[in-house]
Amino acid sequence: MTLVTGTSGFVGNKIMQVCKDVIACPSLRNACEDDVKRIVCESGADTIIHSAAISDIGECEKDPEASYTANVMLPIYLAKASKGIKLICFSSDQVYSGAKEFGPYTEDMVAPKNIYSKHKLEMEQRVLDIDPDAVMLRAEWMYDLYTKKSNYFMNMINASGAVRFSSRNFRGVTYVKEVADNMENVKRLPGGAYNFGSQTTKSMYDITKDFLAFIGKDVTVIDCEPSQNLWMDCEKARRYGVDFSRVEDGLKKCAMDHKELW
Repeated sequence: MTLVTGTSGFVGNKIMQVCKDVIACPSLRNACEDDVKRIVCESGADTIIHSAAISDIGECEKDPEASYTANVMLPIYLAKASKGIKLICFSSDQVYSGAKEFGPYTEDMVAPKNIYSKHKLEMEQRVLDIDPDAVMLRAEWMYDLYTKKSNYFMNMINASGAVRFSSRNFRGVTYVKEVADNMENVKRLPGGAYNFGSQTTKSMYDITKDFLAFIGKDVTVIDCEPSQNLWMDCEKARRYGVDFSRVEDGLKKCAMDHKELW
């Protein structure tokens, strides 16, 4: 049985929809270490998937204390409570947000830039110190038919006039259904940090032009100045069977799954 945190959120909700033998964790908001220990013990779970977080970068900048509690301390409480239980924590590709190299980045090239990414990297390190068998998933920007959270797919479905992306900006974006589909393979990963998601050799400018053409949207793509690259090399996880569609193929798969939108 797998205990899933953050089930009202984007990732946790999809895991609950797709995966078998999962149970929803009660809200961990304001939970202390003893609360977390009790919840884990009473669940009877042999695996924990921790997807709950404060992931809004701006919100973390405004309230770093709340970010630290949610993004560092709660995973630490779970690590302490999960002896003998496989712990899987969602981290973020933002741990590469300050990287000077062009990419794609391997797991040892971390360079966090903002409060959120610094807290995520600290979380990884401290949880692994407690539980070396834990798995840290450095997830990309995920998308789906979902209106509660901004995501690339919905932004393109709703686009009009013009959108701006750089031909010098590279990053992965990932269909969240493939994230959920991969969780059984993730459970078998050895402890450590893993880049997690779809890969590409195309810029966001080219990906966007191709995807808009695929869904028949008459929208101009303007080539703009590049922002940060969050371009990850996900080969480490793929060697253990954790595999995703290429970015461009995953987007087409999502579009075909929701063809009524276009």
